Amino acid sequence: MEPIFHLLPDAPKPVTPYSHAVECGPFVFVTGQLATDPDDDALPIPQGIETQTLKVMDNLARVLRGCGMTFANVVCARIFLTDFNRDYAKMNEIFSGYFIDGRRPARTTVGVTALARGGIVEIDMIAFRP
Repeated sequence: MEPIFHLLPDAPKPVTPYSHAVECGPFVFVTGQLATDPDDDALPIPQGIETQTLKVMDNLARVLRGCGMTFANVVCARIFLTDFNRDYAKMNEIFSGYFIDGRRPARTTVGVTALARGGIVEIDMIAFRP
């Protein structure tokens, strides 16, 4: 089975050469999303971890939706924070609201020195299509 490479019109414009998602068998690998505006890429990334996390989750929802999926399909997430100690708790509170108890994805959260476009949070995901 050949991979399917998704470049979706409703998702944010890629900041580098990549696909929004790549589907291999039942798995969909969603590229990490920043808090960019999908309707106007020229707009600056919003300030603050709460605003950025909400925007990142919206961008991820757009990619998932473009692949015919929702957060209920997500089996793994990786989260990257530029200021782990400052932002972890607030980001986690928002992130957790997108998943129901008993069906939360596997997850890794790491601190990094920098993200593209000055973002302070980036999240990628792996989803499963039954």
